[in-house]
Amino acid sequence: MRLAVLDIGSNSAQLQVVDVSAGAPPLPAHAVKEPTLLAEELPDGTLSETGVERVAAAVTRSVDAAVRLGVDHLYPFVTAAVRDAAIREDVIDRIQADSGIRPQFLSGEEEARLTYFAARRWYGWSAGRLLLIDIGGGSMELVLGRDEQPELAISLPLGAGRLTREFLTADPPTRAQLKAVRRHVRDTLSEVLDRLRWEGPPRRVVATSKTFKQPARLTGTSPQRKGPFVTRELAVADLRKWLPRLARVPAAERAGLRGISRPRARQVVAGALAAEATLSALDVPRVEICPWALREGILLRHLERVVDKPELPLQPLTRHPGAVVRQLRSVEEQPAPS
Repeated sequence: MRLAVLDIGSNSAQLQVVDVSAGAPPLPAHAVKEPTLLAEELPDGTLSETGVERVAAAVTRSVDAAVRLGVDHLYPFVTAAVRDAAIREDVIDRIQADSGIRPQFLSGEEEARLTYFAARRWYGWSAGRLLLIDIGGGSMELVLGRDEQPELAISLPLGAGRLTREFLTADPPTRAQLKAVRRHVRDTLSEVLDRLRWEGPPRRVVATSKTFKQPARLTGTSPQRKGPFVTRELAVADLRKWLPRLARVPAAERAGLRGISRPRARQVVAGALAAEATLSALDVPRVEICPWALREGILLRHLERVVDKPELPLQPLTRHPGAVVRQLRSVEEQPAPS
């Protein structure tokens, strides 16, 4: 069976295609990325007509690619950039009208639990109690647990794109703006730090998302082409060394640095600030970068229940000679993931 996950996020719509069988890891067979650039939209949750058109076009191209690649089942979902938008239903309606598929909303807690599920599977039971940190475009997820179901899953509005829009309006940002981001992250984290400490210290701390991967690459970790089985880490001390340099140059210059992609160059400063403040508040000197995250979590959850009723509403893609017919299953008729 060929499955695919379509992750519609603040920077891009990412299609991950996997040839799956029971008991096998969901290693990607194909990957397609189409820009959405929603991180550039306004901080009040309003998406411009241009932004809506751009995300609908990105999804349409991704779905067309899924058909060309022979995908049997597709799971499309939106993350915080669309989920928290004031006109999210209009955006979803436009995506469905243009692409023929209707993405599902995942709540912040659902994203956190599925990402943790993937990390737990990657590291196995020997990892012991695991603390996972994920910083996306719209939110930050903190998940702590020993078993496949976490003891604690928290989603906070501390995404790199959100912080950039709300605080770092200058390019490069001013010193006052940088201080405001740090203060806001610390104040928001203070609401959950006591709970995290009460749960007990983790044996292993891991991070996912490009917010951690790109600074790690900047500080010397192996490039992605070396594969997922290379150990990659990000040390807080290295992050602190690079932050001043990242902050004093404009986004166009940051995009020329090793590991920093052009679409994320504007928000990499806010993401690095959030990462540094979070790790410092948790007294964590370094984190290991986990190669599996939300998309793998969705695929793994489906594979786990492939002999039972699937938990996630996969949308079948059927091809007829001379035309493409996308058979839709309404999201409202499907159970939400736990």
